Amino acid sequence: MLSPVSGCHLYLSISNKEEKMKNRRMYLVVLTVMVALMIPGLALAKQFKIGVTTIVTHPALEADQQGFEKALADAGVDAVYDYQNAQGEMANAQAIAQKFDADKVDLVHAIATPTAQAACKVIKKIPVVYSSVTDPVDAGLVKSMDAAGANVTGVSDAWPVDRQIGLYHEMLPSAKKWGTIYNAGDANSVKSIGWTRDAMKKRGLELVEVTISNSSEVYTAAQSLIGRVDAVYITSDNMVASAFGSVTKVCNGNKIPLFVGNTDQVPMGAIAALGFDYYAVGYAAGKKAALILKDGRNPGSIPSGLAEDLKLHINPKAAAKQGMMLDKKYIDTADKVIK
Repeated sequence: MLSPVSGCHLYLSISNKEEKMKNRRMYLVVLTVMVALMIPGLALAKQFKIGVTTIVTHPALEADQQGFEKALADAGVDAVYDYQNAQGEMANAQAIAQKFDADKVDLVHAIATPTAQAACKVIKKIPVVYSSVTDPVDAGLVKSMDAAGANVTGVSDAWPVDRQIGLYHEMLPSAKKWGTIYNAGDANSVKSIGWTRDAMKKRGLELVEVTISNSSEVYTAAQSLIGRVDAVYITSDNMVASAFGSVTKVCNGNKIPLFVGNTDQVPMGAIAALGFDYYAVGYAAGKKAALILKDGRNPGSIPSGLAEDLKLHINPKAAAKQGMMLDKKYIDTADKVIK
């Protein structure tokens, strides 16, 4: 049996051991926190919430978002996405922007001009990265393509319309009257049509324009061009793109050669496109988003960018359906030929 003194010594010994264990655990906790702060990779443990707003659904804009997400993943940014589609309606685009602002998302990816305009009008404190916007300055998104201050940056997909028309005229010199369809309420489309008029006039060609206000009007608009034009050129209009099958149906059924500027529309029935890879457009925008989320950069300190790396895509089967003899040299020099 232990004496009172011995029992006291044993109690003190156990207490000291417990105190040492407690101190050791506390030390390990502090050490872990310090290491986490010192290692940059661990600082990215936060999962960012990104709001995605697009005007309509079509392959080019979907490719844009895929490229955007891949760029962030490659940069090691952990993100979850809230996807919203305005279904071609500006009122919806406005409501989506208000939702993201109220939700206090970490960043907004605004795809195409109308949704980017709505986002920039509503959202003033959350970073906004736009993409697939033809003229961000004219659309009022930024004051210049340089670092423009505020909370906005992004990537423009301004098409080389003059080069496109020059190539298509070379491919089909017999076509003197060209038809086009566009949404007159979309600043992006209006800008592109202005460039198209200039490119056609420069070559002595006539441009027959048909305007629409929603995607359900595309088929009727395409039909209205029958007998009035020798060929059709579709510019960067998202509303027409969302109902592109209606255009190809009319062109195939009436032997009207169809040219576009969006390479994603060539497998869908256009003869040719000299354009950008929209996945690359989105990837470039995603790299800017990574600078904001990962490196803590102010969006206003990041210059807006321009899409680059033009590709020529050709669809010989579409040419055959639309009654056009396609010179072999274009097939041989194309970056991609649809089989």
